[in-house]
Amino acid sequence: MSAGAARGASFRSESARARLGSALGPVVVFVLTAVVVVGVLAYLVLPVVGLVVYQPVGQLLHEFNAQIVTDAIKVSLKTNGIAIGLTLVLGTPFAYVIGRHRFPGRSVLITLVELPLVMPPAVAGVALLVTYGRLGLLGHRLSALGIDLGFTQAAVVMAITIVASPFYVRGAIGAFEAIDPTLLDVAGTLGAGPLRRMLRVAMPLARAGLGASAALCFARGIGEFGATILFAGSFQGSTQTLPTAIYQIFDSSLDQAVAVGVLLLIVSAAILLTLKLVGSWTHFSISRSPFRGGRSISARSSA
Repeated sequence: MSAGAARGASFRSESARARLGSALGPVVVFVLTAVVVVGVLAYLVLPVVGLVVYQPVGQLLHEFNAQIVTDAIKVSLKTNGIAIGLTLVLGTPFAYVIGRHRFPGRSVLITLVELPLVMPPAVAGVALLVTYGRLGLLGHRLSALGIDLGFTQAAVVMAITIVASPFYVRGAIGAFEAIDPTLLDVAGTLGAGPLRRMLRVAMPLARAGLGASAALCFARGIGEFGATILFAGSFQGSTQTLPTAIYQIFDSSLDQAVAVGVLLLIVSAAILLTLKLVGSWTHFSISRSPFRGGRSISARSSA
C-alpha cells in the first residue's frame, strides 16, 4: 500500500471514530443523567414507600384506632390549632409593621425573628424550661401566683409557637414587603386608616404569601419534637403529641410507631398539596383579575 493510501485510510479511520464519539456523547450524557436522577429519587422515595407498605392497610387502620394514637391526635390538633391561631393574630400585625416600615434596629428585629429558624429545637426547649419552668427565671414568680407552665398543654403550645411561628412571621414580612406601596398610599388618600389598610388592602394582596407561610408554620408545628419533649414532656392525653408518641411507643410497638409516622406523612403531603393548589389558584386569579396592572399604576404615578 502506498503512503498516500495509508494516510487516506488513517484519515477515514480517525473520521469514523470522531463521528462515533460525537454520536455516543449525548447518549452517554443521557445515561449518566438518568442514573443520577433515578438514584436520587430512589434514595428520597424508597424510605417513604417502605413506611407506607410496611404493614397492610387493614392493620394500619387498626393501629390508627389505638388509644395512644387517638390521644396524640387530639393533643396535636388542639395545641397546634391554638399555636397557629396565636401566631396569625399576633404575628400578622407584627409582620405588617416590620414589612412596611423602615426604622433603626429593623434588621436586628428581623434577625431575632429568624434566630429560631436555625436554633436547634432542643435548645429552644431548654431555654423555655430555664425561663418559664418552676425553678426558671420567671417560673418561680409565676409559681408564686399559682401558674405552672412546665409540663402542661400550655407548655406544648409555647414550644410549638417559639419553633414554628418564625416560619409564618418571616414569610409574612416578605409578603408585605412585596406589595406596591402606591396601592396603600392610594387607600390612605381615600380615607382608610392604618388598620383598614392592613385588613382590606395589604392582607388580600399578600394572601398567597400569608397562606403559604401559615401552612409551613402548621407543618413545622405538627412535627415539633425537641422543644416539646424537654419543656412539656410526653404524658399521654395531656402533653403527648404525635412526634413524641412515636418516640415513646417505638420500643414497645413498631407497628403503632409506623402508623403514627404514616399519619404524619399524610398530613405533610396534604399541606404540600395545599401549597401547590393555593399557588395555582392565586396565579389563576391574578391572571384573570382586571386589576393586575397595579405595577403600571406605580409607573404612571412616578412618571
